[in-house]
Amino acid sequence: MIVKLLLLLIKTGTVSAWSVTFETPNPCASKGSLVKFPCSYDYPVGETVTKTVWSKGELKNDKWTRTELSTSNESRAEYVGDQLHNCSLAIHDLQDNDTGYYYFRFDTETIGWRSKKSVYLSVTELRARVNPNSVRAGDNVTLECGASCQLPTIAWFKDGHPVAKPEFQAQMEDAGKYSCAIKDQEFEQSDPVALDVQSPPLNVSVAVSHSGQVSVGSSVNLTCTSEANPAAHSYSWYKRTDSPSSQMLQVGSGQVLSVPSVEASHTGLYLCQARNHLGENNSTEVLLAVTSNSEYAG
Repeated sequence: MIVKLLLLLIKTGTVSAWSVTFETPNPCASKGSLVKFPCSYDYPVGETVTKTVWSKGELKNDKWTRTELSTSNESRAEYVGDQLHNCSLAIHDLQDNDTGYYYFRFDTETIGWRSKKSVYLSVTELRARVNPNSVRAGDNVTLECGASCQLPTIAWFKDGHPVAKPEFQAQMEDAGKYSCAIKDQEFEQSDPVALDVQSPPLNVSVAVSHSGQVSVGSSVNLTCTSEANPAAHSYSWYKRTDSPSSQMLQVGSGQVLSVPSVEASHTGLYLCQARNHLGENNSTEVLLAVTSNSEYAG
């Protein structure tokens, strides 16, 4: 008899199945971003939902009250659920005062049911840190994104472009401004912080103002360039001698080696040495080929 009665109650939908489930009970979101509370609710078969309401818990006059949220078009709160089983809520353009406890309630034609538990939202400002913020090329760098609550997955950006890993060995091209954001909310990033990568001169190269052979009596400039931070502060020019020991002889200084009137003796291999306070590096040797006017005429 008892079994038959229980089956009858289940069939007629009077057995209690009221529930509200919050998938993410303690979300952490950055100020200015959008947050969504994934939520589902259930009720006995045969009931029809007539109203859904989200509210925020507040302490007023030493009494805990639940203030109903407005989900009108002008409000930052948006109900993205339905009147079936989805009770999700979204809040746009988060502000500090959005931090707090949130509850859900739904009414049917026979009863009103509100969640016993709540969603606690923490709104934080992201603080990007580069540790250390000034390094030599090859040193280890760690990117850290600070917040007042436990952040979900973080995405990093350098000068607006995604960064693959928050830990790396810095190279010259890694210098720039870094910011962090919560993944899938990349539109709201932290204030940027700079990484300065210092290095002795790299990729030292020489450009010759004339391509090919240079005729006697003409002028020619050899220009030295490099990638360095801080920039190279001195340049030295060397020419390989024709002696058996084939030594390098210094023939000038400055970023540009100018020869106003080329002579045959200027033929040879030249290189530039660029230097800053971190060190120095040489270019590869370049050939300056000088020919007489008679050779061109012949």
